[in-house]
Amino acid sequence: MKIELAEKFAEHYHKNADAVYFTPGRVNLIGEHIDYNGGLVMPCAVTLGTWLALAPNNDQRFRFKSLNFETTTEINSNEIQQKEGNSWSNYPIGILNEFIKDGKNIPAVDLLYFGNIPIGSGLSSSASIEIATAFALNDYFNLGYDKLDLVKMAKRVENEFIGVNSGIMDQFAVAFGEKDKAIVLDCDTLKYKMVDINLGNYVLAIINTNKPRELADSKYNERVAECQTALKALNDEITLHNLCELTAEKFALHSHLIKDEVILNRATHVVKENDRVHLAAKVLNAGDLNEFGRLMYASHQSLRELYEVSGQELDAVVDFCADYDHVIGARMTGAGFGGCAIALLEKGFEEDFAKHLTDYYVDKIGYPAAIYISEIGNGPARL
Repeated sequence: MKIELAEKFAEHYHKNADAVYFTPGRVNLIGEHIDYNGGLVMPCAVTLGTWLALAPNNDQRFRFKSLNFETTTEINSNEIQQKEGNSWSNYPIGILNEFIKDGKNIPAVDLLYFGNIPIGSGLSSSASIEIATAFALNDYFNLGYDKLDLVKMAKRVENEFIGVNSGIMDQFAVAFGEKDKAIVLDCDTLKYKMVDINLGNYVLAIINTNKPRELADSKYNERVAECQTALKALNDEITLHNLCELTAEKFALHSHLIKDEVILNRATHVVKENDRVHLAAKVLNAGDLNEFGRLMYASHQSLRELYEVSGQELDAVVDFCADYDHVIGARMTGAGFGGCAIALLEKGFEEDFAKHLTDYYVDKIGYPAAIYISEIGNGPARL
């Protein structure tokens, strides 16, 4: 892909690219919708991602072009920009704003992107673009930021510039991913540890439901507000900074403070999902992939019934996986309301799985899902 992107760069900008970078996407293996509640999550980087080629120009203009979209966006260099509609270029422009606000005078560059992450699928194409831009500009111009600085910068872009109240997991996983390892990240302290994942005779199947996620952002913000309502109710009796400070046992002692059943369901999911991540780390360290698979199914059931962020498309995928002999665990991943599910699939059954899942899904939903086989990959790099 490096050579192809460099060729496309030369075609579009009539000069050679000076550097090419790759930044992965991510899946969250377990620990969903608890990053903004200060909990533990377990993401990993995948081998799908974003390629970025760049070269400086003398025009005092930044140019953003993606092979995935038709338009090119041009802005004046070192001027703070405002968000423009829902364009993909808001993500790199937001990153550039952060550098400018931090006093960095970045020379103008031409940038060309290509991504093979399904857009809007829940694999963090936006975080991949953000970190790709931040990592590349930081490396190319030797700006002196470390990876955690870039992660925090990208989160500010997502929250303040894009306007989505997401946690830090996506950007962190994209930046800190390592091959054949998952990241156990404490979203409150940002302390983390790497956990070896020996998939052995299994691969990671990523199933894109192909359902547009129009409701994802608004429903995401709604869930954040519901969790804050639960936290406020609990603080009438105990002092908490976030819901994930509670174990399931302690939560049971105080859950009577939450009078609304929906709010109680949301908080119950958060607390128990956080406990599942603790347990998942233990079983992976013990090499018990089957037990990890059972935890994946339990996570999906909670997201489906208590947090209500699944849907018929994601449920169809997970229901199929539960009845397919060569899958040992499956769940939705990401914000939900469409997007992707993941499954631990026995090697050698990729084609059979894809065929039978496609038939089942089309019968249930009316159109096919897209199926990708991925390894657990590394974070951003200059190629």
